Amino acid sequence: MKNIEETIKNLNKRGFTAKNFKDSKKVVEYLVSQLKDTTIGFGGSMTVKELDLFNILKENNEVYWHWEQDVEEARINSSHADVYITSANAIAQTGEIINIDGFGNRIASTLYGKKKVYFVVGKNKIVETYDDALYRARNIAAPLNARRLNSKTPCAKGELKCHDCSSPARICKGLVVLWGKMHSMEEVEVLIIDEEIGY
Repeated sequence: MKNIEETIKNLNKRGFTAKNFKDSKKVVEYLVSQLKDTTIGFGGSMTVKELDLFNILKENNEVYWHWEQDVEEARINSSHADVYITSANAIAQTGEIINIDGFGNRIASTLYGKKKVYFVVGKNKIVETYDDALYRARNIAAPLNARRLNSKTPCAKGELKCHDCSSPARICKGLVVLWGKMHSMEEVEVLIIDEEIGY
């Protein structure tokens, strides 16, 4: 059974700053209150899109997102931004954060070069164990994203699971597990919304 309180406790023990929000509106209000006059990069994320964070936060910040701007230019600018906002493919109640990426820009920016990183996640991303989180990232989140992108991969066309394929269109080229906040980061906040949002 999912336990947000236990997840937050374990994320905090690992050096992250984890917080719970009752709904999407509250998390958006929080981010607006925290981010002014800074540069923000966004990772590819349905959660970010559903919350409309790019349009909301561009009011008071310089923002970069390859889903809304020139792809290569936005990826480069995002990599140099002070703040990075993305989601996670899965979070274990034990505190591990897992993300899969095809180009590497999203996972790279959660590892190095930022003053602050925010992971914005719905409660649907939380699972009990590390093994469950790895399974969710590979067999639920990645295939759903492949389908969204109309990828010519077995997971996009067939059964919702990772086939560990060798397709050139494969979107899962790299996987990152954060066991804790990287030493180079000033702060990594995990904002958990008590709603199902994103993949």
